[in-house]
Amino acid sequence: MIPARFAPVLFGFILSGLMSLIVSGIATLRAAGLIDGLFGLWMGNWLTSWAVAFPTVLVVAPVARRLVARVTQQG
Repeated sequence: MIPARFAPVLFGFILSGLMSLIVSGIATLRAAGLIDGLFGLWMGNWLTSWAVAFPTVLVVAPVARRLVARVTQQG
């Protein structure tokens, strides 16, 4: 098991991986259409996207949490 102190990083890793997988898949399909080799093209685009998305999530998530805390009612 992974220690609980790594939960925020693991969450960011999984979230960024899934989101970049979905978004890059849609973008690749729209740009290339249903072509031979689409899956390989998508996977290459996904890995590039994930390499950007993961560190971005780690930096942006705390900012997003603070913004949500400011605009929601604590009770």
